[in-house]
Amino acid sequence: MIYEDLMEPITTTAALAEACDALARAQFVTVDTEFIRETTFWPELCLIQMASDEHAVLVDPLAEGMDLTPFFALMADTAVVKVFHAARQDVEIIYKLGNIIPAPLFDTQVAAMVCGFGEAIAYDQLVARTTEGRIDKTSRFTDWRARPLSPSQLQYALADVTYLRDAYRYLTAMIDRQDRREWLDGEMAILTAPETYDLHPDLAYTRVKMRVKKPIELAVLKEVAAWREREARLKNLPRGRVLKDDALQEIAQQQPRTEEALGRLRTIPRGYERSSAGREILAGVQRALAIPKAELPALPRPPALPEGTGAAVEFLKVLLKIVTEEEGVAAKILVSGDDLEKLAVHGEAAQIEALSGWRREIFGKRALELLSGRSALVYRNRKVEIVPMPDA
Repeated sequence: MIYEDLMEPITTTAALAEACDALARAQFVTVDTEFIRETTFWPELCLIQMASDEHAVLVDPLAEGMDLTPFFALMADTAVVKVFHAARQDVEIIYKLGNIIPAPLFDTQVAAMVCGFGEAIAYDQLVARTTEGRIDKTSRFTDWRARPLSPSQLQYALADVTYLRDAYRYLTAMIDRQDRREWLDGEMAILTAPETYDLHPDLAYTRVKMRVKKPIELAVLKEVAAWREREARLKNLPRGRVLKDDALQEIAQQQPRTEEALGRLRTIPRGYERSSAGREILAGVQRALAIPKAELPALPRPPALPEGTGAAVEFLKVLLKIVTEEEGVAAKILVSGDDLEKLAVHGEAAQIEALSGWRREIFGKRALELLSGRSALVYRNRKVEIVPMPDA
C-alpha cells in the first residue's frame, strides 16, 4: 500500500506497478512531472508525481532498470481522469516517451479560465484561491536531474499533486454548478489532439519571428527552418544550438549559394560553412532557388480592412470585457483578437468559434446586435452598459 507520507521516490518497476494498480482504483489521479530541457530538444523526464485521494507517490524515471510501462497504462486508462495543471508540456513528454496521450484529461489551468480566474493562472495562485494551502516555490528551478533529490525538492514535488486534488474538486464543482462542461470540452480536445504536440518540420518556419519581404525569402526560410527542425530532433539539441533564428533570417535574406558566401554572413560561426551542416543549408537554399517564380509561396499579407474596422474592433473589445465580467470567464476562452477583427469585417458570415455553440449564446449574438445597431454601449453611473436600441 502506498501512503501519502511516503517521501522516497519509487525506483523499481515492481513498486511502480503496485502504485499504479492502487491509483487505478480512484476516480481521478493528479499528475505532474519535473524535467529539464535547457540543453536538449526533447525534455528529459526527471521525476513523476501522482496522487489520488488515498495515495501520493513520487517516481524516479532515471532509476536504473526503471520501466515506465505501468505509468503509461494508467495514463491510457479511460476509467480514470488524469488531472494536470498547465498540461501541455507534461502531455508532450508522455506522448514522446509512451506514444499515448492521457485520457480523459482535465487541465485545471484551462478550467480556471472557464471559471473566471483569469488567463493562465499560476499553480501557486490557484492553490491559494481554491484551497487553504500555500506552495513554497524555492525548489522550482533546482536541478531535478541530480541524485539524491533533497527533502525540500521532494516536498515541493509532492505538493504539486496533493494540493491539486482540492483545486480539481473546487473547479469541477464550480463548473457543474454553472453548467459549463461544454465550455471545457473544446479546450480539452485541443490538449488531447496528437497534432498539438507533433509540429511537422515543413511548418517549422511558422515558429520563426521574422518579416519576409519577398516570396523567395519565404521559400528559403521554409527550407532551412525545416532542416533545422529535423536536425534538432535527430541530435536532440535545442533549435538555437543547431542554428539561431538570426542566422535563419540572414540566410533567407542573402540566399548564399557558395561556402564562401555562407561564411561571410555575420550570424554564421567561423568554419560553419565547411561543415556538413553548412552543406545541408546550402542545399536547402538551392532547392528554394530552383522553385519556378510562379510556384513560390505567397507572402502572408493581412487583408485590406474596410474603413471603420478599427473602431468596430474597439467597440467589440469593450463588449468582450463586459461579457467576461458578467459571465466570469477569461476572454481568451471566448474569442481571439484576430477573430474579433474577422467579426467586425464579416459579421454573421465570419467563420469563427464565437458564432457557434455556447460562445454564440453568451458573446456572439450580443456582438452581432452591437455591430448591426440593435444595441449600443452607453456610459452611465460610472460604468459602460449595453442597451437595446429602439425600433432596431
